[in-house]
Amino acid sequence: MGKTNAISHRKANKTIRLVDASGNPVTGKEVILELTNHHFLFGSGIFDAIDVANQNSSADKHAFLEEKLDRFLDIFNFGTLPFYWGRFEPEQGKPQTNKLMAAAKWLKDRNVTVKGHPLCWHTVTAPWLLEMSNDEILKAQFNRIEREVSDFKGVIDMWDVINEVVIMPIFDKYDNGITRISKDLGRIGIVKEMFAKTREFHPDATLLLNDFNTSINYEILIDGCLHAGVSIDAIGIQSHQHQGYWGREKLEEVLERFSQFGLPIHFTENTLTSGHIMPPEIEDLNDYQISDWPSTPEFEERQANEVEEMYTILFEHPLVEAISNWSFSDDGAWLGAPAGFIRKDNSPKPSYQALKKLIKEDWHTMVTGTTDTNGIISFEGILGDYDLKYDDKKVNFTLTKDAKTEQIMI
Repeated sequence: MGKTNAISHRKANKTIRLVDASGNPVTGKEVILELTNHHFLFGSGIFDAIDVANQNSSADKHAFLEEKLDRFLDIFNFGTLPFYWGRFEPEQGKPQTNKLMAAAKWLKDRNVTVKGHPLCWHTVTAPWLLEMSNDEILKAQFNRIEREVSDFKGVIDMWDVINEVVIMPIFDKYDNGITRISKDLGRIGIVKEMFAKTREFHPDATLLLNDFNTSINYEILIDGCLHAGVSIDAIGIQSHQHQGYWGREKLEEVLERFSQFGLPIHFTENTLTSGHIMPPEIEDLNDYQISDWPSTPEFEERQANEVEEMYTILFEHPLVEAISNWSFSDDGAWLGAPAGFIRKDNSPKPSYQALKKLIKEDWHTMVTGTTDTNGIISFEGILGDYDLKYDDKKVNFTLTKDAKTEQIMI
């Protein structure tokens, strides 16, 4: 299959009729049509937006973080913010709503789609839940969902509703309130309850089920949830590849299995390191704790090649709608892994340049043409938001799969 055909589902044809303020066709004008924002979501975790938006740092640190976020904004249109309950509300009744709201608005103002992660998870959950009965824990979880989803509606309209359910009821590293109620409700039961509550307070939100477990157990869970009437909008697949790149064969196999549900697929937490690979005998990635995990030129080239191949495979798949790298920068990356697109000093790695080329060049549209005697110009382009420019005039429009002619006044 040729490159063009491989991404035909990412494109559409559009006819525009350009008219002036009086409704007369603008004829014989050279027009530039350029994609400014993909419909596809390319992103990463971008927790640094909290410090920047709230101006929590010294002047030097603030400038450093702003530079980091400028690099993020240069290629990404999608960002994940942390709503881990134990950090968001370490003391009951005192949530960090204002801080997260400032960050979410900062990103939204810069045309970034924001996702909240997660509403329900057994890890980093509120420690004060342990003082409650299971009925009280469930009520507190419902109240938490109502508060966050309602408070952030219109700013955050996408949520990882519940995270890592496959392991949730059998999680035994430490006691926590969410595992307790998941044992009572069962996997399908807790997913159904959390999705129903989230949907109640934001009917139009995009709601994800998210998991690192890509075995048949996750397929069984999704199948059971769908048969139970759970309205899952997208399947979240974590792909932390600290122990080595999955490769084309595994990627295509995972895509084939999870495509059976016909739902959009989001690669929610992707990791490809530019350092050494974590030893294969490590079962829980969190158990690998080392003092230094350097990024090296040799492994940076490997990372760039893996990023280029993986993103191309995913972009070519018709059900994939979003890819999020988990760590944008090596600075503060999970487990200290060199898993970012930029180094600790904010300098771009080859993987950053490779992805920027894909997004801004290979998967970009800029068309120049001339309107005919009826003011009409037609073109094919990648789905997303566009600028139409001629002379000193500019107007925005969106290219969707709907191919109807649009009249634009300029």
